[in-house]
Amino acid sequence: MSRTNEDHTHVQEFFGARAAAWDGKFPEDGPAFATAVAEFGVGPGERVLDAGCGTGRALVPLRAAVGPSGTVLGVDLTEEMLAEARRAGRDREGALLRADVARLPLRDGALDAVFAAGLIAHLPDPAENLRELARVVRPGGRLALFHPIGRAALAARHGRELTPDDLRAEHNLGPLLSGSGWRMTSYADEEARFLVLAVRAD
Repeated sequence: MSRTNEDHTHVQEFFGARAAAWDGKFPEDGPAFATAVAEFGVGPGERVLDAGCGTGRALVPLRAAVGPSGTVLGVDLTEEMLAEARRAGRDREGALLRADVARLPLRDGALDAVFAAGLIAHLPDPAENLRELARVVRPGGRLALFHPIGRAALAARHGRELTPDDLRAEHNLGPLLSGSGWRMTSYADEEARFLVLAVRAD
């Protein structure tokens, strides 16, 4: 099932209302993005997408990793988030595009890697949407699903408890990825970060 107009409106309203204060609310997250990008292992000359880039906090370390010969593209559904990324000067690190990650305006196999911070919980159809991310990377291309705090800390931040049906739990996420064109290669859910790495299955 594709994202509906109602899904679009909900996401845009939620993040649009929070865009201006986003970076100031989570200032300690910056170093975690840099560490995650380093562990992701993208290298010089590679083509990488920051899917659901928000205010573009991953764009700086992604650009540093791929260097001047690489390509960095940040895609987000919410114009206010992209405006904050531009205001912070992060559009100098990569091209910013307002688009839906469920229907990317990219050709098959255009990219080497996709970095997605905080994205998976906001996907209306995770299996189909992860397949779309697999479509735009080359065979053997890589995916990073990241959050700057772990599942337990995130649940506590939102005043809820973890449940067995949490999409990001390893026993749920592994099969979801394998059914969507990816093979999970590592899973880390710690107090200070959540980072799952996967490769596109040929």
